[in-house]
Amino acid sequence: MHVFLTGGTGFVGSAVLRRLLDEGHRVTALVRSEASAARVAAAGAAALPGDITDAAWLARRMAEADAAIHTAATGDATSAQVDASIAAAAREAFAGTEKSYVHTSGVWMYGSGDAVTERTPFAPVAPLAWRQPIERDVLAVPARTAIVVPGVVYGHGVGIPLVIAGAPRTASGALTLPGDGTQRWITVHVDDLADLYSRLLERGEAGSYWIASDGANPNVRTLGEAASRAAGAEGAVAPESAEETRRRLGAFAEGLLRSQSATGDKARSELGWNPTRPSLMEELEHGSYAPGR
Repeated sequence: MHVFLTGGTGFVGSAVLRRLLDEGHRVTALVRSEASAARVAAAGAAALPGDITDAAWLARRMAEADAAIHTAATGDATSAQVDASIAAAAREAFAGTEKSYVHTSGVWMYGSGDAVTERTPFAPVAPLAWRQPIERDVLAVPARTAIVVPGVVYGHGVGIPLVIAGAPRTASGALTLPGDGTQRWITVHVDDLADLYSRLLERGEAGSYWIASDGANPNVRTLGEAASRAAGAEGAVAPESAEETRRRLGAFAEGLLRSQSATGDKARSELGWNPTRPSLMEELEHGSYAPGR
């Protein structure tokens, strides 16, 4: 297939790019800089410089492909504009076709809960509330649309787990935890996540959400203790109050403080998705997130 990809140099997007190329797909990756163009070209994709907020231009470029995957995330005030633009472009390019469009969401769209599924009512953290109307628009596109909902994405020493592994230490060397550490996180290795995107291109049902979870659902204290041991601090951790975490980490804290568990059974049963990479606990224990790596 010819796949149009956004975010191809990001943490998730670069893993998706590798996966697509390994499977023999032809990829056109949207880029914003010469450095990004060089990176995707070196990986084996075609680099397309352009403005991700120009929906009309995007639609023309997307229409040239057999499918599109959106993983770009600016993480700033432009995030809503970016997602709205790509959703509008997907509608223009793919409406009335059998082409696939895969959009990216996140588990912090759901509230705390021990059994989060695709049917769980949305309760997004405040900074992400803008996603709901855009995702409704995505699912309304008359094409094979799917929304991936990744848990806390980890792997290769990158991602949100650095909040734990790179946290401030107390005078005694203990790692500071976000919150009291009892909260559980839905987790997924970035390479397993890339496999899910790939499967959805050909086998996903139209108009559907897909939670990406490895099923481990570790609690934050256990993760912190593993990171502490890897750092030579004998597993010492220092919990903090929710208020302290909010002061330290800002709006980002709201997601980190949520306690969530999910199995990801829908993707397993309907797509044959089978996460096989090391767990986040193993990666932390073995020093994959050690400072300086």
